[in-house]
Amino acid sequence: MLKIDIPTATSSPTWRTLESFIREQVQTCLQRVLEEEVDALLGRARHERRAADAAGYRNGYGKPRQVALMNGTITVRRPRVRGLDARFESRILPLFHRRTPDVATLLPALYLHGLSSGDFTLALRGLLGDGAPLSASSIQRLTEDWQRDYAQWRRQDLSLLEPVYVWADGIYVKAGLESTKAALLVLIAALADGTKVVLAVESGHRESSESWAEILRDLTARGFRAPACVVGDGALGLWNAVGQVWPQVAEQRCWNHKLRNVVDAVPLKHQPDVQAAVQRLAGAASVGEAEQARQRFHREYRLRFPKACERLDRDWARMLTYYQFPKEHWRHLRTTNVVESPFAAVRLRTTVAKRFRKVERATAIIRRLLQVAEQRFRKLNAPEQCRDVYRGVRYADGIEVPAAPTTQKTAA
Repeated sequence: MLKIDIPTATSSPTWRTLESFIREQVQTCLQRVLEEEVDALLGRARHERRAADAAGYRNGYGKPRQVALMNGTITVRRPRVRGLDARFESRILPLFHRRTPDVATLLPALYLHGLSSGDFTLALRGLLGDGAPLSASSIQRLTEDWQRDYAQWRRQDLSLLEPVYVWADGIYVKAGLESTKAALLVLIAALADGTKVVLAVESGHRESSESWAEILRDLTARGFRAPACVVGDGALGLWNAVGQVWPQVAEQRCWNHKLRNVVDAVPLKHQPDVQAAVQRLAGAASVGEAEQARQRFHREYRLRFPKACERLDRDWARMLTYYQFPKEHWRHLRTTNVVESPFAAVRLRTTVAKRFRKVERATAIIRRLLQVAEQRFRKLNAPEQCRDVYRGVRYADGIEVPAAPTTQKTAA
């Protein structure tokens, strides 16, 4: 176990020197861990004699390297090892890495929050210490790297993916995306193993049919297979595009969008009651119960709020599609929260960032934030059932429908 040497009372830290004291202790600890990593690799301590048949030996240290952590910047020297069949690379401090993943996540967030590249040096000095290995020029290189990564990501082959569901939504962020208010069209897929991946982040003019269709055609051209179901809001452009490119796919409308549309059609004082009624309807255990709940809603509100009833009935068939899939997946399929949840932080940061004059730069940086968020995506409930859906197993009211027995004709 590592031990940290605490200075004696005469040199103990004061409140003013507490930050530097902690950084020094972290630096000392990390250096010791690097040494112990080499000890474990070679099977002997630094000053122990090497056996005649032992492979590998120490060869001094690399140049001092500054590493940016969230609690400041430290300086360490990576031990060098020679005489091995393969090049030694530390798992604790890989080659060429100068900042932790948390710091790498912080950078696009700060940029989206409105911090200009010229302000990064001052800001990062306050956050990471005077030795922060980042400057305005390095930030500029990072943004260019993000744009290159984004361009490469848009061309990657998708033929190995096994998609089950796709969530699609148009997200409007107040980031000064040129003069016209462009939407970011986002698609996230659930795969046969239950994991979720970001498929597309593209700018599109107000969620038009052609914008959505262009994205779907591009995904198909890169080998992406049509999923079992697409989940989206009430935008006609999306459904027109899905009908053109993936006509065989089931379509599910978002209940959260439906709820807002229905509730907005009634006076404010009646909205809580109407909202509760719609939520009960969305939570029905079967298609039959959902239809009965809709009839009760009409009996209760048809005369008082005919517009609300009209909005509830609009596109009704698409509201019940999720009953064709496993009950454990219903909570994921009823809404587009799969897209909106990771975008909440993006929207929060870009609301105050009226600074992007080019859609391409904003889209690349926002995609970078989603790439970070993707690493924290949780699997769908009952992920093993995603494989069944991918294989074409059918469901009714969330319950698997047994496959019809195959009959063979016998020769007379």
